[in-house]
Amino acid sequence: MSHADDHESTRRDFIYYATAGAGAVTVGAAVWPLVNQMNPSADVQALSSIFVDVGGLDAGSQLTVNFLGKPVFIRRRTEEEIAAGREVPADELPIDQQSRNPNKPGTDASDANRTMDDAGEWLVMTGVCTHLGCVPLGNGAGDFGGWFCPCHGSHYDTAGRIRRGPAPENLHIPVATFVDDTTIQLG
Repeated sequence: MSHADDHESTRRDFIYYATAGAGAVTVGAAVWPLVNQMNPSADVQALSSIFVDVGGLDAGSQLTVNFLGKPVFIRRRTEEEIAAGREVPADELPIDQQSRNPNKPGTDASDANRTMDDAGEWLVMTGVCTHLGCVPLGNGAGDFGGWFCPCHGSHYDTAGRIRRGPAPENLHIPVATFVDDTTIQLG
C-alpha cells in the first residue's frame, strides 16, 4: 500500500464521518420541533396549580373547574351521599378496587380513601369518564346516585367509583389539598 492510498483512505474516512455528522445534525434539527410540540403549552403550564374558593358551596352542591384542560368536579357531599359511599366496602366493588388517588397512593377504593377529609364531605375528581374520555353527568345521575356517562352507560357511585358499564377504572382524583378552610389547591 502506498502513501497515496493511505492518504486517500484517510480522506475518504473523513468525508464519511463528516457526512454522517451533518446527517445526524439535520435529523436532530428536523425531529426536535416534532418532539417539542408535544410539551405542554404556556397557558397549561401557567395553570399547573390553581386555587379554588369553595366557601360558598353548600352540601349537595358541585362546582366544576377547568384544570390542565380537563373538568374537575368538586363536590360537597350530603350526609346521605357520604353514608351511601361508606356502606360499600372496596372489596365488593365489581370493576376497580383501587382509589386512583395520588394524595393517598396505593390505597383501596374505600370511600375514606377517595375523599379529601376524614368526614368524607369533600370529594374532588377529574370529571373525565375512564372509558373514552366523555364528561359524566352529575348531581345524583345514574343508578348509584353519583355520576352517569350517557355516551356508553358507565354508572359511578357517590364516591366516583365505577359500579356498572364499560369504564375500566374509577374516576381519577387530582393532587389536591386544603390550604385553608375554604380554599382547595389543585396541582
